[in-house]
Amino acid sequence: MLNQLLFTLCLFGLTFSATAQEITKLELVPNKTVAFAGTLENGAVMEDLSWAWNSSVACFPETQASKFRGRHVMYLVDIPRYSELEITVVPTDKSANYSLYAYQAGQITEDNLVPNLSSCIRCEADHKWDRNYVNRTQDHTRTVKDILAINNPYQALIVVVGPEGAEEGEFQLQISMKSR
Repeated sequence: MLNQLLFTLCLFGLTFSATAQEITKLELVPNKTVAFAGTLENGAVMEDLSWAWNSSVACFPETQASKFRGRHVMYLVDIPRYSELEITVVPTDKSANYSLYAYQAGQITEDNLVPNLSSCIRCEADHKWDRNYVNRTQDHTRTVKDILAINNPYQALIVVVGPEGAEEGEFQLQISMKSR
């Protein structure tokens, strides 16, 4: 079984509703999909989401902010050079309405940890659609792709967001890493 290293960053002065936000470091395996169990109880509500629609982040538009008002459960991963991630969250309760986002930076530090994120290399998000699309369907899972490293290694922060007001809920985080 892969080791999970849990460490806590104290985020005093930031806009989390808790005084500390847990960030779980996950170890990935090249050319494999690994799964990790998670719970919303390990997350905290983030009041200020304005970083997400800042043009140098562009994670999700302000019109979708309501889908990211729940508890944010954070995971940190290393992306080796010549690697690409596909990340999927699968709620245990198929009626749960979770959202997912991931962003990458050279190194994730307190200076570029949400909500202090002023810019990043790439940010991708997935949430419940507001309407149906022709020839496409959506289920209870959420997936982000295109988190990648070409010539240089990077780190990525992966965040599962529960629905507003949900204090508990379990999910599985599946991360596939394709590497050369």
